[in-house]
Amino acid sequence: MKDETRLVHAGRDPFNHHGVVSVPVYHASTILSPDLDDFEKRDRRVIYGRNGTPTTFAFEDIVKALEQAEDVIVCGSGLGAISTAILALCKAGDHVLATDNVYSPVRNVLDKVLPRYGITTGYFDPTDLATLEDGITPQTRLIWLESPGSQTFEVTDLPAVVDMARKRDILTAIDNTWAGGYFLKPLTMGIDVSVQAATKYIGGHSDIMLGTISCNQRTAEAVRSMFNYLGNPAGPDDVFLATRGARTLAVRMERHQQSALKIAEWLVEQPCIRSVLHPALPLFPGHDIWKRDFTGASGLFGFIMDCPNRDALAAMVNGMEHLGLGYSWGGFESLLIPTNPHQHRTLMTDPPDGQTMRINVGLEDPDDLIADLAAGFERLKA
Repeated sequence: MKDETRLVHAGRDPFNHHGVVSVPVYHASTILSPDLDDFEKRDRRVIYGRNGTPTTFAFEDIVKALEQAEDVIVCGSGLGAISTAILALCKAGDHVLATDNVYSPVRNVLDKVLPRYGITTGYFDPTDLATLEDGITPQTRLIWLESPGSQTFEVTDLPAVVDMARKRDILTAIDNTWAGGYFLKPLTMGIDVSVQAATKYIGGHSDIMLGTISCNQRTAEAVRSMFNYLGNPAGPDDVFLATRGARTLAVRMERHQQSALKIAEWLVEQPCIRSVLHPALPLFPGHDIWKRDFTGASGLFGFIMDCPNRDALAAMVNGMEHLGLGYSWGGFESLLIPTNPHQHRTLMTDPPDGQTMRINVGLEDPDDLIADLAAGFERLKA
């Protein structure tokens, strides 16, 4: 079955809901039992609102089919999902190795939270796996990946990491939000856990906060248990909206890809652009690895441009008509923000030569977005 079909039909059981094609929103804390025998059962799927309702389980089944997982857990945010997964897989005395281009809030978890519980972290260069091998210790329990990485979009050789980890009985986990679970299938590559901020592409409409943890058989029980211990559920309305968003994920991802590539190729030709950070461009370092492992590219990428000062940057971004200035991405609307990746790195000692920008290409006509960028570059130049 193809993903397009999975996304439409997974998690649906219309005739258990009076023929309704979309699973209804269940707002629930208390779940009643008809008798004591039923009340004492611990294997009931619907037992308490925090543990999930049919609304939750329908969405889990969609993501389970998409990511080909043994189990999927839904949390209240992407960062909540990441924190839950790491705490589930690590204990006091363990060591984590994380890619140096990891989403910066994850560094707060790794550097400020985990040490309180006796878990240490080191970082490796995502494009030089010798630094990963050198960083492995007898205590290394987990390798945390993100490919392409935040802000600079380096691509990591994931099969090589899996091979290195399996030989040493080390777990692997990846933030798979950039690919939306659609363009990359980490669990089929041997990665143990795939986390997404469903806030982004799965939701698709910039109106929810949600995270998913997709687990293989090796990790499912531990992650589900930690989720239940921490009590970090997602609200039913957000889960319902994510379910609705997932139904159109395939067509949206294809449109994001087409528009982003058109804009990236246009940016390459602009005189103020020093480099375009898009893995699908043939000249981008890591393109061959991306082409081997991914089936497509999303709408998020970066570029580095000439920028004389902050006033010039403000003149450019403040006058944008279609490209909004705001965090997050993966929604229907386009965004453009300045970034400073070196501020969130351990191994990147020198900042990029120029101003780094991150662009989320939404569902607008790409020619309108190109016109908006062209006018912005004129303001920058002036």
